[in-house]
Amino acid sequence: MLDDIPVLILFLDIAENNMSISAERKAALIKEFATKEGDTGSPEVQVAILTERITNLTEHFKTNKKDNHSRRGLLKMVALRRTLLDYVRGKEEARYKTLIERLGIRR
Repeated sequence: MLDDIPVLILFLDIAENNMSISAERKAALIKEFATKEGDTGSPEVQVAILTERITNLTEHFKTNKKDNHSRRGLLKMVALRRTLLDYVRGKEEARYKTLIERLGIRR
C-alpha cells in the first residue's frame, strides 16, 4: 500500500504540468489578435491560439521525446494552422504577412 503513494504523487505532479494554455493567456491572445470587439473566431485569433499551443507542445517534446500520441496532435495542429494561414493568404495577402510577422512564424 505504501509503495503506491510515491507513484500517485508523481502522477499528480505530471497532471499539473499542463500542455495547453491557461484561460488568462488565451484571453490575452484573443484581445491582442481580435479584428473587432468580441471577436473570438477570426482566423487571426485561431492561428494565434494554435501557435501558442504548438509552442507549448514543442517545449513538452524536449523532455518527453517518446510521446508519440501528443506528437500526432501536434502534427494535426500544425496542419490546421497551415490551412487557416492559406485561407488568410487567399483573402488578403497583406493580412497574412502582418499575421506571420506578428507571430514570428517562418514563411
